[in-house]
Amino acid sequence: MENNDILSVDLLNETNYFGEKFPCKNISRIDDKRTNLENFQLEQTTVWSFPERGIWATHKGDFRGNWAPQIPRNLILRYSKEGETILDPMVGSGTTLIECQLLNRNAFGYDINPEHVKLTKQRLDFEGSNAQILVEVGDARKLNMIKDESIDLLLTHPPYADIIEYSKGTIEGDLSNVGNIEKFCDEIEVIAKEFYRVLKPGKFCAILIGSTRKKGMFIPIPHMVLDRFLKAGFKLKEEIVKEQHNCSSTPYWKSQSKKFNFLLIMHENLFVFKKEK
Repeated sequence: MENNDILSVDLLNETNYFGEKFPCKNISRIDDKRTNLENFQLEQTTVWSFPERGIWATHKGDFRGNWAPQIPRNLILRYSKEGETILDPMVGSGTTLIECQLLNRNAFGYDINPEHVKLTKQRLDFEGSNAQILVEVGDARKLNMIKDESIDLLLTHPPYADIIEYSKGTIEGDLSNVGNIEKFCDEIEVIAKEFYRVLKPGKFCAILIGSTRKKGMFIPIPHMVLDRFLKAGFKLKEEIVKEQHNCSSTPYWKSQSKKFNFLLIMHENLFVFKKEK
């Protein structure tokens, strides 16, 4: 095992970190009725599956397309230490930052959509640790507020091109409005270069992204994005296949798949990149 691959082996035992009580403005206590956190286990393979979404603290599944909290929790515990600084520059509803606050990691969160920033701040309204969390409107392509090589872990869940349009064309620069896949990947390359700039050498960057279909043909967005991150200078540490569950559109696409003879896409790709020293 390389020293920098898993930064704290002791954290592998941190599975019930907040399984009991902790002071919280929005939640009186965390117990078996509110949470499935006591069942959390650190993933050990390259296939991740979470049929039951985590609902501890202020996590909710009502923000379309947000990732299950088990994903950032796994990444944070495996690739960072308490007190270090994490960045999520496409913060959405704040899932990553909620986990940072629970796990005592300082964090910066940005999103190009002001409504997402507002929602994230609402969901961070609880006392989980002494972590310092900053959330502001910002563009992942222009992280001018972040110094070079100052971030210990970077993780994010960007739009999958225009599969879900979060601003319906009302916000300039919103990646979820970019339907041309090649143009989308060009923008991702700009983001990858910014990620490489702000990340400390020897540290890790993780991104979850999924594929789509256009005119019946499979479009491997993740591997197109992978090429852009490698071009930016990152090395690929892990490729994880994450199974999809409980998608609201699944019944519709099942009927379409039978009608037009194609397979449902029921997985996403989670890439973990390393910036070598």
